Amino acid sequence: MKTVKEVSQMTGISIRALRYYDEIGLLKPTACTDARCRLYDADALEKLQLISLLRELEVPLTEIKRMLALPREAFCVALRAHKKTLVRRRNRLNGLIAYIEDTTSGGDAPRFAPFDKAQIDAIFDHALSLQSAASIQAITDHFGSIDALRAMFTRHLQDEAVSAHVSHMYANKEKAVCASLQHMGDAQALAAHKDAFDAVYWQFAQAMQAKDEALAMDAVQKLANIYQAMFRLDNARYLLLKVAADYLENQQHPEVIAMTEAQYGAGIAAYIGRAIRQYFGV
Repeated sequence: MKTVKEVSQMTGISIRALRYYDEIGLLKPTACTDARCRLYDADALEKLQLISLLRELEVPLTEIKRMLALPREAFCVALRAHKKTLVRRRNRLNGLIAYIEDTTSGGDAPRFAPFDKAQIDAIFDHALSLQSAASIQAITDHFGSIDALRAMFTRHLQDEAVSAHVSHMYANKEKAVCASLQHMGDAQALAAHKDAFDAVYWQFAQAMQAKDEALAMDAVQKLANIYQAMFRLDNARYLLLKVAADYLENQQHPEVIAMTEAQYGAGIAAYIGRAIRQYFGV
């Protein structure tokens, strides 16, 4: 048996709080000495540990008292409800942290400045250098000439909507150019990314089937890691939320959604979209 002073020293809970727990019937001492000193046995200490955990979860004392009076199964149900609240709070923080990273990673550079010709040519020439002779011939056959493709690529990057989208991903055009010039894009790297995507999407399918929220949140994090590696991103929040919008609104790329569901199961696109938004607290 431990005295109230010993329990306070062991747990860090004040003697005043322990006395208050006794007064409201939350944690009664196991026994009292003739001098009215409270004593606590191992069971009482275990109950106190549970009370401390629930207090860390910011559960009010009145609710803790109600929960501790419940049968074991009902107590677990109540505890899972508080877990869901914590998960929502964590997801909201995920989104806020990623938003701050998006906002601050660009420094003082303008977010929506258009790409200039030198930057566009550098990106185009780097991408072209990664192509095989057969691919270059196919490009020439399709577009008529490399110059024709370069002109189309230039118009694309000078489009305001495209510029805004890229700037959102990289915070500023300088980081976008740098990421593009670092991208290797060889067959081996593309195959590795494809295998990683496939594994993550099957994990989403498993989570959907099992209704396993934790597994789905883990899959979102893995998907974010893949996008970060592929596009040299500081974080993938903006890009993933665009993917979620495409999957949930089903307007821009219905053929992609159809192909995804054919491979990984009906409803998987919307499930992934909801999981991404939940992860970021949107």
